[in-house]
Amino acid sequence: MEENRIIIGIPKEKYLNETRVALVPKDVKTLSADFEVYVEKDAGINCGYSNEDYINSGAKIVDNVYNYCNFIFKVRKLLKEELNLIKPNSYIVGFLEPFNSNDLINYFLENDITSFSVELIPRISRAQNMDALSSMSTIAGYKAVLLAANYSIKMFPLLMTAAGTITPAKVLVIGAGVAGLQAIAISKKLGAIVDAFDPRPATKDQIKSVGGNYIEFSIENFEDKSGYAKEVDESIILKEREILKPYVVNSDVIITTAMIPGKKAPILITKDMVDQMKLGSVIVDLAAVSGGNCELTKTDEVFIYNNKTIIGYTNLPALMPLDASNLYSRNLLNLFKHLTKKSKEVKLDFNDEIEKEIILTYKKQIINPKLKELLTKK
Repeated sequence: MEENRIIIGIPKEKYLNETRVALVPKDVKTLSADFEVYVEKDAGINCGYSNEDYINSGAKIVDNVYNYCNFIFKVRKLLKEELNLIKPNSYIVGFLEPFNSNDLINYFLENDITSFSVELIPRISRAQNMDALSSMSTIAGYKAVLLAANYSIKMFPLLMTAAGTITPAKVLVIGAGVAGLQAIAISKKLGAIVDAFDPRPATKDQIKSVGGNYIEFSIENFEDKSGYAKEVDESIILKEREILKPYVVNSDVIITTAMIPGKKAPILITKDMVDQMKLGSVIVDLAAVSGGNCELTKTDEVFIYNNKTIIGYTNLPALMPLDASNLYSRNLLNLFKHLTKKSKEVKLDFNDEIEKEIILTYKKQIINPKLKELLTKK
């Protein structure tokens, strides 16, 4: 293999119930014009793409892409049993979960692997078409509403029938990031009355624009320079619970999305609040991956507590893998174009706002400042 020559690999995701694929055939076709692309057998089968689809797009189907490739496109981080497969001096991009993956980071450092973590892409205008976290949050917010409607004992819309009037469901959405705004919009389209809470002042107009009723409460400087929420002290969380409690108690459905990158999700719905909720009410906790916004959330379970349903699924995009894979694939394609600067090799610019955030490891050094600070403290 020629030095610096990029050969792209797309493995089949090994996580249980992970149905997405990192690159779909239409984007493989774009890349195969300039690069060799290898796809693991049946990598796209769970999201609707056959091996033949990839072959027709210019890829080669193999049993182990790591034998051939030095630039690996992934959805999820490598499992322990996959670590020894990736070659030294390779590149890898995906949702790498850097803040709770010490073994992975150490392996990258020891083997001189350049790693890019897509969940760290900054919220700036020129990075929007690479923002995989927002793409997956769009899918998650949509699916959360469908799950809630499925488990709820109540219909969402106002209906007037010969047998009487059905009142609309009351939905509470906590957190008005991408997932939260999508959940508000879909709940509204289904006919629900939607209240929404987010302490960032800028979200007020965004909530109203998609049909939600804004719950008044705001904190200045509540988000970091990348547009994500900052961690706050316990006194503010207690105040948030106080404001939310009457809405929680009166809601038929609650969708929570409040997360802080690299931190445990704040508990905004306590057991006491759940005890006072209506029988048959539903909570979909999209923060379950970070511990949950509800005190009773069980990770990757549907937990029935006193006739109230609490859904703690951590990977809703994998429940809609076709569209999730298409969006994610296009994000990765755009990121790859950015990293290669329209050439046939990776050309990194460590002064670039995107690259200095998403590069975890390079030449046996940690690049991302937050990760460097975290590991230095340890």
